[in-house]
Amino acid sequence: MARSVPAPSGRRVRLHEIIFEAETPFGKAFDVALLIAIVLSVVTVSLETVPAVRAVYGAQLRAAEWVFTILFTVEYALRLACVGRPWRYAGSFFGVVDLLAIVPTYLSLLVAGTQSLIVIRALRLLRVFRVLKLAHFVGEARMLHAALRASSRKIVVFLGGVLTVVLIVGALMYLVEGAENGFTSIPQSVYWAIVTMTTVGYGDVAPQTVLGKVLASAVMILGYGIIAVPTGIVTVEIAGALKHSTRTEACGECGAEDHASDAVFCKYCGAKI
Repeated sequence: MARSVPAPSGRRVRLHEIIFEAETPFGKAFDVALLIAIVLSVVTVSLETVPAVRAVYGAQLRAAEWVFTILFTVEYALRLACVGRPWRYAGSFFGVVDLLAIVPTYLSLLVAGTQSLIVIRALRLLRVFRVLKLAHFVGEARMLHAALRASSRKIVVFLGGVLTVVLIVGALMYLVEGAENGFTSIPQSVYWAIVTMTTVGYGDVAPQTVLGKVLASAVMILGYGIIAVPTGIVTVEIAGALKHSTRTEACGECGAEDHASDAVFCKYCGAKI
């Protein structure tokens, strides 16, 4: 027999509407204020890394950084409090990002300099799509994420093959060119092969012999073909993901949002959406 989900209290429902949704005036105002605070906090951290600015306003920037961190800590606690399954939300993408947005400041009390990691708060700006009623962009982002996740194994196998080719080519160039032409070791030659195959071409190491130039030409041509393969893999998966659209409403119990367009109940906790 399925376990029944307790009905949320009116206060928690109201808090959930304000924090997680942007359809009500209070919800939209909360999200807009949150986005402004995120931008200001990222600017504060960035300015603190500028020596000239830090020398004059270092204390004020540090104080502002702590104010933002405390506000985000309270907000994170409220997010956990207004969902029925807080651990579900804590383990979700935005739950992890929200936690990582406040940890660096507290960690800086033990390890100096870690507050620079606060720039991860910029990821929280992804909520702007919901605030500006651009939910279809959220759906497109989920579709791209699903396509990348579905093609990850194929890409890993492909990259394994590429690394094998790079290693072989690097070893050949080490034998052909040698240390006198800049290929002082196999790792150095592998570095050249990676730079050449990806068509970056820094030019710090270049073949000098005829055989080396022939091999380099083959690697360059091969590089163009290799670049196209991951694109084709992901494109196929995106076409498949188009058949499985999702809805963007957040579950009131666990905060999850990745549900089928015709879903009535949350697939993670069973609560009604």
